[in-house]
Order: sequence, then C-alpha cells, then structure tokens
Amino acid sequence: MDFGMSGDDLEQMYQEVILEASRNPHGRERFAPDLASEQSAQAGESVVRASHEYCAAGESHQFNPTCGDEATIHAEVSDGGDGRPHTIERLVWDGHGCSISQASLSIMVDLVEGKTVDEAMRLAGLFHQLMDSRGAGLSDESAEEDLGDAVVFQGVSKYPMRIKCALLGWEGMKASVAEALARMQ
Repeated sequence: MDFGMSGDDLEQMYQEVILEASRNPHGRERFAPDLASEQSAQAGESVVRASHEYCAAGESHQFNPTCGDEATIHAEVSDGGDGRPHTIERLVWDGHGCSISQASLSIMVDLVEGKTVDEAMRLAGLFHQLMDSRGAGLSDESAEEDLGDAVVFQGVSKYPMRIKCALLGWEGMKASVAEALARMQ
C-alpha cells in the first residue's frame, strides 16, 4: 500500500502511527509485578484467572534483552461451547519498552481481540511474514489489508535488531493463548 505517497512521506506516516500507538497504547493495564524490582520478583507467582466463567486464561512474559523491552500478555479464550470456535475474548498487557514494542502491542490488541484463535494465529503468521520481508512488505494486498495498522511495521522490518521489538507482543499473545487452550484440556 503506498497511498499515492513518496517513500519518504510513507515512512514518515508510518513513524507517526507507531509513535501515536506507543503514546496511547490500547489494551495496556497494570497487573504484572515490576520485574525490575528485586523485591517484587521475590513476591512469588501470580494466579492467572479469567474474568468470564466460560473462558480460560493464559499469561506469557516476554523479554527482549537486546532492547530491554518487557511485557506480560494476558489472554482470555472462550471455551468454544455450543460448537462455536475458541475466541480471544480479552487481551491485555503490561510492560515497558521502546516505542516499537509498545506500539506493536497496542496495534496487536486492536487487531486480534474478539477474533477466533485460528484467525488470530493467521494474523500472527502474516505479521511474521511482514517482519521477514526486510522492508519489501507482503506481496498479497489482501493480506496487508488484513493486517490493518500493523502494516506500519514494514519499515521496521528493514532493521534486524528492531524486528524482535515488533514481535515481542505477538509471541506473547501466541504463548498466552496456547496456555489458555491447554487449561481447557
């Protein structure tokens, strides 16, 4: 997608979207212990609960040692009763890091919350493909449309050291959803 803009204009627009998403993150809640604090790290394990009785919850803590990004992602997945597919009913996160990681988490929440698990995993796969593109983007225009605002990370994919920042939340979402599904067994 080029929106009829030059490469520089498009890059600037992408940067503005990333900065805005990091300044006003969606899905961010304060629930994880401050792992930077030695005192809270010794406090013990937290209990993972779903806020809906028909859901199972899972959490995943992700850390990027290269940048210092850190996030705990909490997912609540419906049990798939009545023949309905498992759906991500609630997706929240807590953490800190660079603008890329924070924006990616925010945009990911907007993109996958309320989607079926299968659809969320498909979107995660598309986002991985985008990150593997080294700035070229996806060749499938409908796949780019499916990613919505997440396509702004196409420019990030040019910088291997920043790809981990963008993928942090997506990896956490996949792991927390997998944990929630395992709790249903």
